[in-house]
Amino acid sequence: MFTVGIDIGSVATKAVLLNQTEIHRIVYPTGWSPRQAGRQAYEEVLKRGACAPEEIGCVVATGYGRVSLDFADRSVTEISCHARGAHYLRPGVSLVIDIGGQDSKVIRVNGSGRVEDFIMNDKCAAGTGRFLQVMANALGCDVDELGAMISDGEPAKINSMCTVFAESEVIGLLAEGVPKELIVEGLHRSIARRVAAMAARMGQPPMVVFTGGVARNQGVCRALEAELGVPVEVPDLCQYTGAIGAALIGRDKVRST
Repeated sequence: MFTVGIDIGSVATKAVLLNQTEIHRIVYPTGWSPRQAGRQAYEEVLKRGACAPEEIGCVVATGYGRVSLDFADRSVTEISCHARGAHYLRPGVSLVIDIGGQDSKVIRVNGSGRVEDFIMNDKCAAGTGRFLQVMANALGCDVDELGAMISDGEPAKINSMCTVFAESEVIGLLAEGVPKELIVEGLHRSIARRVAAMAARMGQPPMVVFTGGVARNQGVCRALEAELGVPVEVPDLCQYTGAIGAALIGRDKVRST
């Protein structure tokens, strides 16, 4: 029996179709309608797995738009789903750092992939994917290009993590002729310092797993490793961690009935 996990984020909607041996996946822009994005992702991931709706044992929704999916069998917080998904992708993980489009989370996980504690920043865009998107626009580049911008020089100092003020700083630095690479490195370090301060309240972890869309940014990952002082692992399916966790929770529900 198949299970489906759908993670409706503020920027992207991820769907995962899970069976015993395979993970089929799809990502869609969430756009203006989380419900429509969730439905499209669900239908498309079933096509990819050559699976009929009647073969689905459970559909679990997560993410900020989870309540919009009226066809889901269950709704679960993204905290629980990221913990479970990270444990599945990296057994032995003790700390999960998830940076999404609109929030960032640090989650302490036990040996079974259950949440022991967490800290969440959802009050402002500082240190999130939205923050990086605004900075990329100010720099005149695509957000996907930021991770590859590397320089041996001294990173620019970004004094504010407020998106509005940081954007003004970036524009000012560009006007002064500071190279983009140094500005980007400064932005990555600012994000890493903010997240590391959250992580410090959870104790020193032996293993950190970085999930969410921002985890694909190698510059943020490097900066996090430097701030935390421990290796930071990024699973290949980092963007789908929440959806994978949701599908696994769905599998548990099927097995218990």
